[in-house]
Amino acid sequence: MSIGRDGIAGLILLAISLVLLVKSFQLPSIPIVPVGPGFYPAIVLSFMAVASALLVVQDLLKRRAPASAGASDAPRRNYRLVVIAFAVVGAYVVLLPLLGFRVATALFVGTLQAALGRPRTAQQWMVLAAIALGTAAASYFVFERYLLVLLPRGTWTGF
Repeated sequence: MSIGRDGIAGLILLAISLVLLVKSFQLPSIPIVPVGPGFYPAIVLSFMAVASALLVVQDLLKRRAPASAGASDAPRRNYRLVVIAFAVVGAYVVLLPLLGFRVATALFVGTLQAALGRPRTAQQWMVLAAIALGTAAASYFVFERYLLVLLPRGTWTGF
């Protein structure tokens, strides 16, 4: 059984994430802080390792499955959506110090959500707004209030 391009990329990323995961556990802990400096990298690298392993498994299963009738089953590439997503992320990076974390994050989540799948009804717009505001509020309370991480304040908004 051969491995494809996705499988090779998955193996490389799996190796990188596992090496860095081991390194994150070796970071010294700070006695006055309940969560050490390696905590968040360990979480991210664990997710990266799992996703990389799934990519390898997916590639192997795809290669083992019988060949389909034609290339028409391939998903359509949407480069326009990729450019839009990058533009939204870029705008978030620019607006974060100007509007502050709470406002910029709510706008970012709502805008990206709308770009990925535009709501058609008033109820869908309300769900989009609730998710955007809820994401900003939840991340603010977890990081700023619980973990005591200072989040950016906006020069335009003051909060």
